[in-house]
Amino acid sequence: MGLFDNLKSALKKTKDVLRTDIRDLLKSGEILDEAKLEEFFRGLITTDMGIQAATDVVDALRVEFGGRTVVPDKIWELVRSRIKEILRGDAASSWDPNQPVSPLNLAATGPTVILVSGVNGVGKTTSIAKLARILHHSGQKVVLAAGDTFRAAAVEQLTLWSRRIGCEIITKPPGSDPASVAYDACEQASSTHADFAIIDTAGRLQTQQNLMSELQKIHRVIGKRIEGAPHESLLVLDATTGQNGISQAAKFSEAAGCTGIILTKLDGTAKGGVVIAIRQKMGIPVKYIGVGEQIEDLQVFSPDDFVNALFSEV
Repeated sequence: MGLFDNLKSALKKTKDVLRTDIRDLLKSGEILDEAKLEEFFRGLITTDMGIQAATDVVDALRVEFGGRTVVPDKIWELVRSRIKEILRGDAASSWDPNQPVSPLNLAATGPTVILVSGVNGVGKTTSIAKLARILHHSGQKVVLAAGDTFRAAAVEQLTLWSRRIGCEIITKPPGSDPASVAYDACEQASSTHADFAIIDTAGRLQTQQNLMSELQKIHRVIGKRIEGAPHESLLVLDATTGQNGISQAAKFSEAAGCTGIILTKLDGTAKGGVVIAIRQKMGIPVKYIGVGEQIEDLQVFSPDDFVNALFSEV
């Protein structure tokens, strides 16, 4: 399948919820009254897009079509347009989707350093491998840092991925200071003229203050070695957590200055609308989405493609 078909497939559970809740709601020729608008609002909420986004969409429908005869094509056109505006935020034209690394903030000179964080079990290490593969295949030289020094399995997993992809990895013995691993990776990336250094970190709950402080330390150490680093601080979120992902994003953003999100497991949830809630409430753009378990199942996030896929065949 092509990328758009993969996205449609990944959003199937969310699309099924929309179809179930609003399939027979907007019939051609009927009047769009308050009862229908309220039911439409409830349907949008089931996707976990959030009250604010759902309210914005319904308010736009009320202003444009309230009390008028339903013309489904025009209504769906307005719904798609409003959600695309929310997802684009201030970055409507900031990157070219034909350039695979363009969603990332790049260093003006030297290696671009990417710090990756998230709670346990969200697919962080696998997402790093997928991102490294995208960059490597686009001709970039990548250095990985196995910063989860508390789990030998995490180091082994990332090491295995680095061999498969063909990129260098920096490791240290179990229990080593994660900040020192990050520093050494930056050092190696600089000395070998690598294009990217991607730093893995241990999974942690946003409520574990000592571990969040450790994340702040890693952030500081990276900045001391390479000016302006990390140039990207990517938070990995599990789409199946829905609205709970927003509280995670808030706490991690405080500690690590999150600049973007990798949303994983989009294919396993009916809460795909959380992409919209995160963008609107946190102002943090989703930069990549995981649409499957295979190494190639990471895509650059496109607001237009996401919305078109979400509302196709509704």
